[in-house]
Amino acid sequence: MSLRLGDIAPNFKAKTTAGEIDLYEYLGNGWGILFSHPADYTPVCTTELGKTALLNNEFAKRNVKVLAVSVDPLDKHIGWVKDINETQNVEVNFPIIADEDRTVANLYGMIHPNASETFTVRSLFVIGPDKKIKLTLTYPASTGRNFIEVLRVIDSLQLTANYSVATPADWKQTEDVIVVPAVSTEDAIKKFPKGVKVVKPYLRYTPQPNI
Repeated sequence: MSLRLGDIAPNFKAKTTAGEIDLYEYLGNGWGILFSHPADYTPVCTTELGKTALLNNEFAKRNVKVLAVSVDPLDKHIGWVKDINETQNVEVNFPIIADEDRTVANLYGMIHPNASETFTVRSLFVIGPDKKIKLTLTYPASTGRNFIEVLRVIDSLQLTANYSVATPADWKQTEDVIVVPAVSTEDAIKKFPKGVKVVKPYLRYTPQPNI
């Protein structure tokens, strides 16, 4: 199954290091990140899960719940979490799914046969409060993900969901944003009291509206 932006994220029930969960119940009315790992006790995954745990407060500030997936069994997950806590100086505080039968991996298209017939690639999905897919990222097993970039994208997604703006290349919090083409310059001037800078009729900037 290939999930695309705007598709409904499939719900599922699964055993995790935090007990059995239902995805939709776990996410509630907030945002979610579901991301897969090729296997337990692998070095890149260990650093990724450690980094995610380190950023726990940043995800919480954005009302984002994190959920990891690996095709290894629960007992291996529990031992691995101890290693992650020890080697990365963190406390893993989010569930890791034991997806031995690959139910979740297949639902979300996390196994790419030309890369590996048995292990998941590094898939990451951002799920909105409406349970729709807002972002997909796919990395090869050899490359660790950039979770600062994931936070940056979530900031953009949450901002642009509530205002008639888009974010330019390399945008970060507090920087100017772009007025979407659907809003006329006349309306933009009324809509954005902090001001509108017109570079071209189609390229108009305004200060970030939610700060």
